[in-house]
Amino acid sequence: MKNTTIIITILLLIVVGAGSFFGGMKYQQSKQSVSSGQFGNGQGLRTGTAGDRTGFRPVSGQIISSDSNSITVKQQDGSSRIVLFTDKTAINKANQASTSDLKVGETVAVVGQQNSDGSVTAQNIQINPIEFRGGLTPTPSQ
Repeated sequence: MKNTTIIITILLLIVVGAGSFFGGMKYQQSKQSVSSGQFGNGQGLRTGTAGDRTGFRPVSGQIISSDSNSITVKQQDGSSRIVLFTDKTAINKANQASTSDLKVGETVAVVGQQNSDGSVTAQNIQINPIEFRGGLTPTPSQ
């Protein structure tokens, strides 16, 4: 009788422990999928393979040319990316900014949708960002 009680107790502990472990794993997975990085106007920022699947591309670097509906950004790796913007694109400095603040030489961080031609349509442009997710820290313009 004593051996049966010990065996039942051990089996119950194993079942409760396995259930707790499984529940904790599911809880952690739900927290990770809900909490994506926040950037600029509160749009979730996705990088790496998640960015590949969603089409969102972070762009960070110095503006090397500008016109009324696009900027060209030289990235830290030396490549450049054309960034398109509309009147719906949020452009921020320390506070709200406008397209006239997008000047050659400014450092920017951009989040937007990648187009089939490789350009990016911006949802958010951050001028002189302090830090960009993923460890990139652009050098602010003088």
